[in-house]
Amino acid sequence: MTNDTIDAARVEVAPEQACPIAPVVDIVFSRWTTPILWVLNEYGRHRFVELQRRIVTITPKVLTERLRQLERDGLVVRTYHPEVPPRVEYEISALGRSLAPLFAALSEWSVNLGEVERARLEYDAREPGRGRRT
Repeated sequence: MTNDTIDAARVEVAPEQACPIAPVVDIVFSRWTTPILWVLNEYGRHRFVELQRRIVTITPKVLTERLRQLERDGLVVRTYHPEVPPRVEYEISALGRSLAPLFAALSEWSVNLGEVERARLEYDAREPGRGRRT
């Protein structure tokens, strides 16, 4: 191998070029995005408080941030109703709904979670202290 060949092999490649699904994973699978989209896809339009009740461990600040990002990404539609008191509702957009087959495939794959847990237990038994995720 020549130095030119070695240097060519070391060229940095953007993640989206190395793995074309990387940007999709960044958008769809960032923390809290999946539960929010799942709820809106499964149960329809929700007010903020209703979403917060369904996703009990999310804080109001994080829910607000995620909803804004999802609206910016075109995955969620925010509708403001100028009433007294004002009412705001969120629903999954057509673009967000287009992710339903992806969620269905992941749901089908979830039957493998028991096998994943067994593999983790086996690993942890072989490698004490190395396998635990926090």
